[in-house]
Amino acid sequence: MTDELCTLTSPLPHAAGKDRPLLALTIVWHPDIERVGEQFVAAEQSSGWEVSRYAPLFRRAGGPELPLGHSGISREPLRITRDTDDNVSVHFPNTKMVIELNSCVVQGSVRLIKSQIDTGQLLTLGRAVVLCLHWMTVLPKPGAIAAVTGVGSAAIMLRDQIRMAAASDLPVLLMGETGTGKEIAARAIHALSRRAHASLVTVNMAALNEALAAADLFGAAKGAYTGAQSERKGLFAEADGATLFLDEIGNAPASVQPMLLRVLEGGDYRPLGAAHDRQATARLIAASDQNLDSVDFNQALLRRLEGFVIQLPPLRQRREDIGVLIVELLGKDAGRRLPSALVLALACYDWPGNIRQLARALQRALLMLDAGTAPQFAQLVRVPSHPPDQPGHAPATVAGPTGAVPARRKPSSLSHQDILDAMGRHGWTIQHAAHALGISRPTLYKLLERHPEIRRAEQIPVDDIKRALFSSNGDVERCAALLKTPAEPLRRLLHKHELVD
Repeated sequence: MTDELCTLTSPLPHAAGKDRPLLALTIVWHPDIERVGEQFVAAEQSSGWEVSRYAPLFRRAGGPELPLGHSGISREPLRITRDTDDNVSVHFPNTKMVIELNSCVVQGSVRLIKSQIDTGQLLTLGRAVVLCLHWMTVLPKPGAIAAVTGVGSAAIMLRDQIRMAAASDLPVLLMGETGTGKEIAARAIHALSRRAHASLVTVNMAALNEALAAADLFGAAKGAYTGAQSERKGLFAEADGATLFLDEIGNAPASVQPMLLRVLEGGDYRPLGAAHDRQATARLIAASDQNLDSVDFNQALLRRLEGFVIQLPPLRQRREDIGVLIVELLGKDAGRRLPSALVLALACYDWPGNIRQLARALQRALLMLDAGTAPQFAQLVRVPSHPPDQPGHAPATVAGPTGAVPARRKPSSLSHQDILDAMGRHGWTIQHAAHALGISRPTLYKLLERHPEIRRAEQIPVDDIKRALFSSNGDVERCAALLKTPAEPLRRLLHKHELVD
């Protein structure tokens, strides 16, 4: 281990070297299952485009370009526009085709702020084709890695990082929530490395017995401890010339953490009771779903493990990949077996258990389909009545048969900042903010009345409203955000004073 003092930082390249992300549409579901995962990526200079049965053209990286083509999609286009602040408006045609946004039927137009596109917005056309509107920070490109599935930026960059990690013998630290596929990534790194001819040796550090952990990892001489009647080969010796995967490294017994540090620093270790050191030739990959920057974990060891760090994204941040994951997990017959409404429900959910939880839900769906029963979302996913809060994330969303229904929350559990954040994320629209918070509209009205920073539109001086409207270039939602007042009553007040058409 001669290069453990080096550190490679995982790159975050931008499409075409630009700072602004590109706006993309990915086919999450289509009656022709072969179309799932095809994408249209708008040119950066494009301020808008139309979506209909015949345009735009979707493709896989390196594949042919095809329109959506399905007869259930209207010839009348919907139009998507993007402004200089990366807010996106979707203008819907006057057509008989049912159009849904995140499983809610929509008409007219909808304005989405940049952070809403960050999480992926699901457009369903004719209750048959499901599209995800999202950002791309890298361009689509071919280069599959077994079991590392996805067509969005996060999946593409993950595959790039796996290839770079595989080309080196640096220690790798895989970080990510439970179920994001850390062991799959470890196996992919090993399979692409020069050690692929040997076995990947895996150990769950949380399952090690505190008293025997050192012997399990480093081996022991005969008589080294009570019951050691013969020499014991440790996992490091078993992984000589191969790769040793230390899963759940955050739960490594405290007694062996300094021993692991010694291996990473000097490349050698001593089995229990042995007279001489042995040289370690195993390449280390570690994984954790914990914050290791704490006093409970050896910080010097952490620094050594951080030779190459890969952060695996949660499924809620790669909604555009839901369709290709379903096809990967169920096979090509998924298209004839899963209705688009169920796929939409699966795509709208935030999946706190990530890909592992999605796989289990699909297994249950198959069992029900095999029994001749049409699976419903509520039968596939158990939603906690009080889901644990995750920093920086809204409540998990559940898309049920009647539309996207968030997990219910007690109004008393919502802080003033929760209310502000929800209103800001949803264009200061009460209906959408209440939906995201998991409360009713009347309840949100009461919380807004008591909020110290949010004002009622009729209590705001007309001159203040005029100035805010001028600063917003006539955009009611931006005006509402400046004034910190709900958009619906503000719009009525603007009409009353004839300030807008």
